[in-house]
Amino acid sequence: MSMIKSIRLCHAYKKYDETGTEVFRTRVLDEIDIQIEEGQFVAILGHNGSGKSTLARHLNALLQPDKGELYIDGMLTKDVEKIYRIRQSCGMVFQNPDNQIIGATVEEDVAFGPENLGVKPEDIVKRVDESIEKVNMEKFRFKSPNHLSGGQKQRVAIASALAMKPKCIVLDEPTAMLDPKGRQDVMEVLRYLNRTFGITIILITHHMSEAVRADKIFVMNKGKVVMEDTPRHIFSHVPELKELKLEVPLVTEIAYELMRQGLFFRCDILTAEEFAEEFERVMGLRFD
Repeated sequence: MSMIKSIRLCHAYKKYDETGTEVFRTRVLDEIDIQIEEGQFVAILGHNGSGKSTLARHLNALLQPDKGELYIDGMLTKDVEKIYRIRQSCGMVFQNPDNQIIGATVEEDVAFGPENLGVKPEDIVKRVDESIEKVNMEKFRFKSPNHLSGGQKQRVAIASALAMKPKCIVLDEPTAMLDPKGRQDVMEVLRYLNRTFGITIILITHHMSEAVRADKIFVMNKGKVVMEDTPRHIFSHVPELKELKLEVPLVTEIAYELMRQGLFFRCDILTAEEFAEEFERVMGLRFD
């Protein structure tokens, strides 16, 4: 079953004058058709202004389509009676964790969502225990979030989303404000949740090292999905990605440049290990 399905999804931002007359309109989503299956790890790429963050807010029903339809776990986002269930089914984590964390302690913050759902106290305790354990934050349970690092705060935000028992978590550039260690920690948590518990992960990112670990990538430009495939296929199109003002993994770009110089390098290399193997093959050398 599809976790996410959109049909010609459109959205425009509008500006009105003091009389309420529309004076400006810019379309940021232009007939988007996407389908994401349960349990997939998906990355969404695009330069600033491509529409990816607007799409993310539709996936949690924070925004409504101007045209077209969007289904989350089989529920139509235009159905106001389903909004509550949609937001339970599809959790949201934003770029700045400070905008989401409201509890005085980690435990209080993770418990906030279930409390607002009217979950029984004994079940809240169980959900908090499980969620904090899944993101490896047990020893910080009674700490103030203000005393945590950026990566730890983002793990708390993910735990808070988990406590709502979602089938899917949408993350809008969650590592943009983190150092390399923090980014690595968050990515390990996301992969663990996806592989161990089957939670669908939709990651909006500008870090190509994160995108290569996805099952599938959507590339956006000017409000449209212009590329859709596996990381290996997407990143083999180096010139096209450059035209879209996107970077590619460093090893992929080096392999591409060597291929342009006449060496018979594969252009779909994603990791340093793959590059070393290909270098040995092409150059007839071995590095032990």
